[in-house]
Amino acid sequence: MSPMNEFDHLKIRLKDIIEATENFGIDRQIGGGGFGPVYKGKLTLSTGRRAVVAFKRLDPRFGQGNTEFWKEIMLLSDCKHENLISLLGFCIEGEERILVYEYVSRGSLDRYLSNPRLSWNQRLKICVGVARALTYLHDPRKTQRRVLHRDIKSANILLDAEWTPKVSDFGLSKVAPANQPRTYVVSNGVGTPGYCDPVYMETGFLSKESDVYSFGVVLFEVMCGRSCCEYRNGDIVNILVPRWKKCCDAKKLDSIICAGLKEQINWDSLVTFSAIASQCLSREYTDRPTMAEILKNLEVALEQQNFDPDNNALVDIAKLALHRLSYTSHQELHSLLSKGILVADGQTWVSVNNNGRIREMISAVKCVSGGWFVSETADESRFSNVQAGMLCYGFKIRGRTQFLTINVTYTIYLVFKCDNMNNETHVPFKWKLNNETKYSSSCLTLERGDGWLMSRLYQFTSHRKDYDFGIEFMLPTQYSRTMFYLEGIEFKPMEYVN
Repeated sequence: MSPMNEFDHLKIRLKDIIEATENFGIDRQIGGGGFGPVYKGKLTLSTGRRAVVAFKRLDPRFGQGNTEFWKEIMLLSDCKHENLISLLGFCIEGEERILVYEYVSRGSLDRYLSNPRLSWNQRLKICVGVARALTYLHDPRKTQRRVLHRDIKSANILLDAEWTPKVSDFGLSKVAPANQPRTYVVSNGVGTPGYCDPVYMETGFLSKESDVYSFGVVLFEVMCGRSCCEYRNGDIVNILVPRWKKCCDAKKLDSIICAGLKEQINWDSLVTFSAIASQCLSREYTDRPTMAEILKNLEVALEQQNFDPDNNALVDIAKLALHRLSYTSHQELHSLLSKGILVADGQTWVSVNNNGRIREMISAVKCVSGGWFVSETADESRFSNVQAGMLCYGFKIRGRTQFLTINVTYTIYLVFKCDNMNNETHVPFKWKLNNETKYSSSCLTLERGDGWLMSRLYQFTSHRKDYDFGIEFMLPTQYSRTMFYLEGIEFKPMEYVN
C-alpha cells in the first residue's frame, strides 16, 4: 500500500472544486504567488460542514511539483497549531494539484504593513502569534521532528477576521531531527530575496537560525511599515534590511519607524521589540536568539505596550525604592511590589495586593514619640530599627501616609512585640485619636506569621493618598514593666489577603 494512502480521507474531487470556483473563474481568484493562483469558494467538507475555503492551484511552470505538493500535505496533516494555516483537503487528478485550506479573510500581512490603522498593539499580537507558530515548528522541547520553514515573509503570514496570524506556504520546508543540538541541512539556497539568510544563501547550510533571520526581517517590516524591498517595474532595486539594522543599532529608530505609528508606540515596547529584531539579523548563527527567546521578548513588548496608565502609581513607587528595582513589564513590577519594598529613607514599607491596592507601613522610628524608647535592631522586622522600651507613660504616634489607594477601606494596626507574654497574644491597648477625649480598647490582635503582633485599631475610607493620623496610647498598669518593641503603624486594605 502506498504511504500516501493515509491521506485518502483528505481527498476532494476535482469536479467539486470546479463547481465551487466556477471553473476557476477570475472573479473567484483572491491571490497568487510563486506557486500559482488562489481561489475562494464554498465546499462541503468530509465532516459534512459547508464552509468557505481557499484553493491553491499549483502551477508546475513555477517549479512546484509533486515533491512540494506532498510535503505540504504531510507537514500540515501532522503539525496542528492555532497560528498555522489548516489544511482541509487536496485534489490530485490528472495534471491538477490543488491544496484546500481554511479561508483566512483578511489576506496576507504584507497588504497592511503601511496602513497605520493596523495599530502597534495589533502588530505586536500578530508577531507574537507568528513567533508561537515558529517556536512550535522548531520544537524547543526536542520531542518531535524540527520543521524549517525556509520562506518566512509577510506575504506568507495570513490574517483571519480577528487578526489572528496563520503561517502558510510550506512547499519549501525541510524536516530535520529535533534531538540534535544544532540542525544543519545542506541545500540549494531558495527563498525570497530580502528575507533569505545571507549565510544560507552563501554556503547552502540551512538551520533553524535561517528562519530566525527571515522572521527578523518581518519584524522590521512591521515596525517600519513597509516591505523590505523597493521595486521598479516589478524588479527589486534596493533591499532595505541592512539600513534598517544599521539605524536600529545606532539607536536612530525615529528615522525608520512608520510615521503613522509613532504616536501609538510605548517607548519601552519599541526598545524591546527593536532589540530582539536586530538580534535576529546577526551575521553569526550563534548570535541569533532562539524562537522561544524571541517569543518571550515579544510578549514583554506587548505587555509594555499595554501597560495600564492606571498603574502609573506603581511605577512612581518603584522609582522611590530604597534599593533599585529591575523589571521589564507590569507583571514583573507587580510581583516585586507584592513582596513589599522599602521606599525613600527606608522608614516606609509598601506592598501591593492582587487587586492593585496599596498596603503601607510607617516605621515606629519615624512616627512614635513619648515614652522611654531606644532604637535597636529586631529579628524579622521590615525595618532596620524598631523602638524598644517600657510603655508605663504611654506614647503617641503621628505621621502621614503617602501611597494609599483612593476610595478604599483601610484598617489601621499597631505592629509590636513584647516580652513575658506567656504565649498570650492580646494586649489591651487603650488608644484615642488626637481630637477625641475618650479612650477605646483594642479588641483584636493578630499574629503576622513572623512573630510580630498586629493590634487592630480602627477603619476609615481613604479619599486621598496622604492621610494625616495622630493616636495616643496607654497601657494597663500590669504591663508597666513589660518591654515592648514597636515596629510601626500599618494601613492595610480590607481586601488584602496574606
